[in-house]
Amino acid sequence: MRRFLIRWAILAGAFALTDAILKGITVTGGFFAYVGVAAIFGIINAILGTVLRILTLPLTILTLGISALVVNAALLGITAGISSALTVSGFWVAVLAALIITIVSAILNRAMRT
Repeated sequence: MRRFLIRWAILAGAFALTDAILKGITVTGGFFAYVGVAAIFGIINAILGTVLRILTLPLTILTLGISALVVNAALLGITAGISSALTVSGFWVAVLAALIITIVSAILNRAMRT
């Protein structure tokens, strides 16, 4: 349970950093909005993301992983559609935001493992 909460906090921090870096993505509502958006994104990623990754596996192999970034951007767009706290201004912003969130989450998750 502790590991789950740490990963949730890391994802919320990744959203906060992405919001600070990119102009086209905004999370409104303060601390709890980041936590809520991270929860929604995590649930969508766990359910729908798994199905999409399985369906796009041949394309992911063919494009050397770039299509996985597009899948993450689509999941971010779905999260923005569900959550009133998250706004993403366009597809390319979603792709860049997905890249930043993935990199920040990976770095922080690795740092927390040691």
